[in-house]
Amino acid sequence: MFSHHREREQPIFSARAHVFQIDPTTKRNWIPASKHAVTVSFFYDANRNVYRIISVGGTKAIINCTVTPSMTFTKTSQKFGQWADSRANTVYGLGFATEQQLHQFSDKFKEVKDAARLAREKSQDKELVNTALTIAAPQVSSALSDELQSPPVMCVNGPEDKLFRSQSADITLSSEKERIKKMLSEGSICEMNVEAELFTLQDSNSKLVAALHEANANVEQWKKQLAAYQEETDRLREQVAELETHGGHGPSDLLKDELTQSLEELEALLKAKDEEIHILQSKKAEYHEMEHDRDEAIHRLRETEMRNSELERRIQNTEQNLNSSLEERDRMDAEIQRAIEILDIKIFDLNDLRQSLVKLIDK
Repeated sequence: MFSHHREREQPIFSARAHVFQIDPTTKRNWIPASKHAVTVSFFYDANRNVYRIISVGGTKAIINCTVTPSMTFTKTSQKFGQWADSRANTVYGLGFATEQQLHQFSDKFKEVKDAARLAREKSQDKELVNTALTIAAPQVSSALSDELQSPPVMCVNGPEDKLFRSQSADITLSSEKERIKKMLSEGSICEMNVEAELFTLQDSNSKLVAALHEANANVEQWKKQLAAYQEETDRLREQVAELETHGGHGPSDLLKDELTQSLEELEALLKAKDEEIHILQSKKAEYHEMEHDRDEAIHRLRETEMRNSELERRIQNTEQNLNSSLEERDRMDAEIQRAIEILDIKIFDLNDLRQSLVKLIDK
């Protein structure tokens, strides 16, 4: 019962949130993946030593994401966060009811990411140890067999020197593999961070574009209203001037007061509209600033892609050097083996010659 219970995935954290996915065509707009808030859970698979984020809506899996050390959860607002899944080629977004729930999910995401990183490092160390043992085992067995079959004088200079050369080459290959893996990991992490930042900027840019279009439409409408108000104000001023010219009293004084009050109200309304126009102009400046940030993010993404291309080229060169080193090592091993065989034959001939000399001396 215990082994069966251990093989199943165990939930370690759950939260309720509205799930979104990035539009695969535009890569800018969010598409709701659920009509209402659903449960989003972290699961741990002890059998495979991996962590997953799973969310199910009805009978369909909305999120099925394996957490990797290169993932980053980004808070884009007080109640919204997102992360990119390169395996599924998408970006997930979560909208929470409170800011505290967002902080709890973000902290758990970081904790699970660190645990996944440690699990991967342990797995890589284990694979490297197994590979080293696999490579070293045939060399040790070959050395032991040569030691048993060769004369005593060859045990000092022959197989042990060969084993030392093989172990040195294995250590060099292992260090080269570690360096290649580190280079790939750094490049992928940098690329994922830049992609997440670019998605965030594109989302903010789309919202600002919509707000700017709406503001431009409102500005045009307000300009028309301002023109109408100005015409009405000019007309009222003309009426006030005309009444002042006539110098009438009684009902004209009351009309003058009403016109003056209407004029003051229109002037206050004009002032309020001017302030709104200034606010929209400041928002337009913020939009241009966001466009500048987006261009910078795109530029950084291109630089990252160029660095990744350079890393791939260097990795290919390193792999070619490794292959050349392996071929050179095999060639040296073959030459050493041939030299050992020749020395064995020479020593055997010397032994025969010594025995023949002893027999001649005895005679």
